[in-house]
Amino acid sequence: MTTTPIDLSRGEGKGLAAGTLGLWGSTVIGLASTAPVYSLVATLGFVVLAVGAQAPIAFIIAFVPMLFIAFAYRELNRDVPDCGTTFTWATKAFGPWVGWMGGWGVAVAGMVVLANLAQIASVYFWALLGQEFENNDWRIILVAVAFIAAMTWVSWRGVEIGEKIQNLLLAIQYGALALFVVAAFVQFFTGTAPNPTPFDWEWLNPFAIGSWSGFTEAVLLALFIYWGWDTCLALNEETKDPKRIPGAAALLTCVLLLITYVGVTVAAMMYAGLGEGGTGLGNEANADDFFLAIKDGLLGPFGWVLVVAVLISAVSSTQTTILPTARGTLAMGVYRALPERFKGVHPRYRTPSFATLVMGIVASLYYIGMTLISDNILQDSIASLGLAIAFYYAITGYACVWYFRAELFRSAGAFLVKGLMPLLGALMLTYAFVQSAVDMWAVDYGNTVLLGIGGTFVVGIGSLLFGVVLMVLWFLFPRAKRFFRGESLNRDTPVLVPDEPGEVIRSVDGGI
Repeated sequence: MTTTPIDLSRGEGKGLAAGTLGLWGSTVIGLASTAPVYSLVATLGFVVLAVGAQAPIAFIIAFVPMLFIAFAYRELNRDVPDCGTTFTWATKAFGPWVGWMGGWGVAVAGMVVLANLAQIASVYFWALLGQEFENNDWRIILVAVAFIAAMTWVSWRGVEIGEKIQNLLLAIQYGALALFVVAAFVQFFTGTAPNPTPFDWEWLNPFAIGSWSGFTEAVLLALFIYWGWDTCLALNEETKDPKRIPGAAALLTCVLLLITYVGVTVAAMMYAGLGEGGTGLGNEANADDFFLAIKDGLLGPFGWVLVVAVLISAVSSTQTTILPTARGTLAMGVYRALPERFKGVHPRYRTPSFATLVMGIVASLYYIGMTLISDNILQDSIASLGLAIAFYYAITGYACVWYFRAELFRSAGAFLVKGLMPLLGALMLTYAFVQSAVDMWAVDYGNTVLLGIGGTFVVGIGSLLFGVVLMVLWFLFPRAKRFFRGESLNRDTPVLVPDEPGEVIRSVDGGI
């Protein structure tokens, strides 16, 4: 495999397929990254258990920090449309050490969620065939790794083919959700729903939530289902207008997700009610997969459609989750924050070939290893995912405020979108991080106990601390010196994207 070096001193692009994605393509990939169907399946029941009828308002409140951080991403991207996103922006704002850890947060979140998505896709694949196995069964593992391999190939093959596949997969997901909502409302209005519950405006009253701990738990759960929209920004160098389209796509994605999640939640509550028995949303037995519990009663012989939708959702997100991590590590390779191999770009497909393949291999090994050691530990690592998400989103919010600090008081608009909203979003996520860590410390939080404390805490915080170890080790290598001295990437480093959309600039001299 041959790659083309990039000359950073001339402000050239990294060799990615510039000018490939428009606003719709970026939005589709952002939506696919969140896996809307699977996210609802995995979260809705637990949110209802936490706050009962206030589930819709919990999703709305969780949307607020996501929206604020989306504005931070948009403003930073307008000034620095670099595929390194959090890594690049945090380095420019706070220096190499914080920037490196921001990039590590993105990588950890991607790796852990890939293992989860692949396993879910495999479980639902076998469920579609009428088979049910334990999560650590070799057949589950084999198909899960096959899904990771297939989606890695799609990501390696190019953004354009990935966009076409995602259009189809997203259409299937939203078709299934639309069918769910329509069927739920029809049965509610005809009186055939198992527990028809009229809509109540009190569902949107945050002050009706009786428990602060329940409210906090619900919001933290809801944060997870919005995560993934930032993939739009990781593909900024491959859009037709790098400074405008990614930020607009991120905001549009967030709004569409809000409408989707609140709409489906209201429909589910009106159809099944909040009872603790049968198909009620308050039934703990249904919490981990509400769709499976109601599919036959809701859709009859077409209940398999919901199974297919969850399968498609997980597979779709598997592919799009690889994209931001591969591009983030590509940027880290370009700026000497990782070994030189990571900056390799495929000469034909113009994708971060080495970084993409590494992501697929590492995710597969992580999934296999954790599953064989203990499926409980794998599940705890997934439960700790919110820590990595809150970590790098908060860093991005703080970076926006500090990067634009000289511009904040030039206008009310600048103060709002570059200062106040990113800061509030970052503070909210910092609180979410701290509160999550405190909750995860308890031995009864997850499925395991490690070192005498909750295994979820150990895995979540441990994975971030492992990044510190790797960063220090990389600091010892000669190639890393220019990065950690602030020479290869700093506030004044030029934006490494082509000046004209669609233009790909390659240098013939040695890069950095």
